[in-house]
Amino acid sequence: MKKKVLVTGGTGYIGSHTVVELMNAGFTPIIVDNLSNSNISVLDGIKKITGIEPVFENIDCKDYIALDRFFEKYQGIEAIINFAASKAVGESVEKPLLYYRNNLMSLVNLLELMPKHGIDNIVFSSSCTVYGQPDVLPVTEQSPIKPATSPYGSTKQMSETIIADTVYAYSNLKAILLRYFNPIGAHPSGEIGELPNGIPNNLLPYVTQTACGLREKLRIFGDDYNTEDGSCIRDFINVVDLAKAHVVAVKRMLENKSEKSVEIFNLGTGRGVSVFELVSAFEKATGVKVPFEVAPRRDGDIEKVWADTSYANEVLGWKAQETLEDTLRSAWNWEQKLMSRDGNS
Repeated sequence: MKKKVLVTGGTGYIGSHTVVELMNAGFTPIIVDNLSNSNISVLDGIKKITGIEPVFENIDCKDYIALDRFFEKYQGIEAIINFAASKAVGESVEKPLLYYRNNLMSLVNLLELMPKHGIDNIVFSSSCTVYGQPDVLPVTEQSPIKPATSPYGSTKQMSETIIADTVYAYSNLKAILLRYFNPIGAHPSGEIGELPNGIPNNLLPYVTQTACGLREKLRIFGDDYNTEDGSCIRDFINVVDLAKAHVVAVKRMLENKSEKSVEIFNLGTGRGVSVFELVSAFEKATGVKVPFEVAPRRDGDIEKVWADTSYANEVLGWKAQETLEDTLRSAWNWEQKLMSRDGNS
């Protein structure tokens, strides 16, 4: 019998790609999402890729009673992958209470209900923002956790602490915290990808929307950072590579290979790429020019960060595979598919 995995936020960007990879690996993912930052059409994309109709429940994880009823309905879930969170750094600075309520309450409800319903394993969607602006690069899992530069970053730090304290209190629980760097790209089929509501908060959707004429110009926030070309540096990781890491993490816990009750892994490529470099690489990979303008720095942005991935490579047994060029082409393929689907081409 296929093992059931709850994927909260499973119609979101990373969640939907993870659902596909779980299906490919022989699991039965069950999606819970309130569609606050995703679209129901994602379910069609998942089905087109896998040939399997995803199980979906429209539930807000902040609603304890609805979540409790969900677990009563779907017995036998063996692991949870928690993506249910608001995730835009800039927006979190403007709307801190929304982020604290959404990100923390959702997690607390899940952790409270896990022992009640006999679920021992949780994979948490964390972030490299927990490191703040690191003193030493690349960042290892032992790098100090510095004061967060945004409420979003604070919620990830707090969530990690909440998980560690809960696992300590309940001896059966195990957790793997996956600290992502910067996910980009789309599924190679072009059936699912990043689908921001309104003006994109993330760089690559802004690039692709500008490239196809939906936006007049890309805004690059700051060209006066202490980097070679003045723009921020990030570790951009392919979303499918990232999704596969979650499958590896679930298997690790279900096969009792975890060495500690709480394990932490950095997920990135180990390579820093500046914003200007990414735009240039996109133009080279696709042959499409991207007009841009430099805007003032954005609150909460970190100057430069990239991962030391050796621990994830060796211990988790996972490594990023996709090239930056293929990843950028996948994002452009997805954007073009969206345009033709929406009748804009």
